[in-house]
Formats: sequence, structure tokens, C-alpha cells
Amino acid sequence: MLSSVLDLVLPPACAGCGVKGARYCGGCLAELTAAPARRLPEPLPPGLPDCWSAATYDGVVRRAVVAYKERGAVALAGMLAEALAFTAVTAISAGAFQADGPFAVVPVPSARRSLRARGHDPVGRLAVLVARILRAFGMRAEVWTALEQARRVVDQAGLSSAERSANLAGSLQVAGAAKSPPAACALLLDDIVTTGATLVEAARALSSAGVRAPLAVTVAATRRRS
Repeated sequence: MLSSVLDLVLPPACAGCGVKGARYCGGCLAELTAAPARRLPEPLPPGLPDCWSAATYDGVVRRAVVAYKERGAVALAGMLAEALAFTAVTAISAGAFQADGPFAVVPVPSARRSLRARGHDPVGRLAVLVARILRAFGMRAEVWTALEQARRVVDQAGLSSAERSANLAGSLQVAGAAKSPPAACALLLDDIVTTGATLVEAARALSSAGVRAPLAVTVAATRRRS
């Protein structure tokens, strides 16, 4: 990718603060991983899994997520996955999720047109890395990329909580060709939670296939009121 080529001829700059010398500097990494916590959208949509995030979606965290997701800075994947895994472990330690048996790590899928435009699958890539980290902690985590778009949705930008819920209702499904789930319990992963409508729909689609999703973990959370 272009970012990899540029790294060969230009010194990397921190995606969070712009300081030269690293893709993500120590100070920005500390901000990303300093306060993993339960962060629930307001108003709280019915059917939302317990929702934890590494940080709030602003400042250096927002810039890093945008660089990774929209600008092809895939070198940030490892750092973001570590933040997600740390958040998941924190939530598990707090009793938000039972990880004493096998469980699926399920990425929330992007729309096909978004994947084509970005040239990569940002959340799918993170899910693979997060599952690998959790296994290193002795957990029986396995990626299950079973969710897919069932129909097209309109752009979510500018929609209220109720409008987002209506827009996303029935938009996800478990792919007919998907392999059997590795477990009856799943940990949902996404990059950002705003109103929670996407996570509600993902949990609904998994439930229809007999898979519970009691916990969702994201890199960042925004707070939005209707």
C-alpha cells in the first residue's frame, strides 16, 4: 500500500499527534490504553450488549482510528488490537463476560461498498489480531466472520438514534455459507460505538443463529443524545 511505500522514503509520523519517529508515539498509546471502561450510548437502545471501549472518540484516539480505517494506515492495526484486547480482558475481569470456555470473536462487517473504497477490512483485521492476543492469555478465542450485510443501508451520518435503528433493522445476517460457530457465545468487535444501533443489529443477527453476544468491545465510544 501507499503508506508502506512512503515509510521507505519518509520518516513516519505519529497518527495521533504528528510527532516524527513512530506510527503511534508512547504518549498517544498511553492515552489510548489509560482508561478502558464500560461506555454506553445515551439513550440506551434496547438489545444492546454490555458495551466497553478503550477510550472516548476524540483527540489523538479519533485521529488514529480515522488514519487506520479511512487512510490505509494498516501499520496501526497491532496497536489498536492491543487496546481492544486489553479492554476485553478488563471487561472479563469485571465479570462482564465469561471466558472460561470457548467463545467466538465476531467482527461487525462493513458495507461492501465501504470495503471496496477503503481497500481493506479494518474490523476484520483487528478481530484476527485480538483473538490471537486473547489466546496468548490462555483464552479459547476463535474468530468467526459469519456476519454479512443482508441489504443496503443509507449513510448513517446525521441520523438520530431512532433513525439509525430503523435504518439498520434487519440489515445483518449470518452468512448461509458460514461454518458452524465455534461456540454458543460471542464477543462482538467494532471500531466505534455511537448510538449502539449497529451493535444491537449484530447481536440480533447472531441470536437468530443461536449465538449469544453479551459483550461488545470497541476502540472508541462517542456520546450522542437524540
